[in-house]
Amino acid sequence: MVADNPSRVGRTRINDPEEKVTARFPSGTLARIKAALAPKEPQSEFLRQAVERELSRRAEGEDQA
Repeated sequence: MVADNPSRVGRTRINDPEEKVTARFPSGTLARIKAALAPKEPQSEFLRQAVERELSRRAEGEDQA
């Protein structure tokens, strides 16, 4: 079976490929993250949310300075 519109097949892209990043963490960090995940919660979603929270926190700090 071939889709009528192949660009709409599969998961929706959540970001631009140019926004891709590789990060290195201190030993044990990924194990701590995995232990903190909710059942079926993707590690990538946890990391995205953590980054967004930190960016918001820092932006609020700039407003107060």
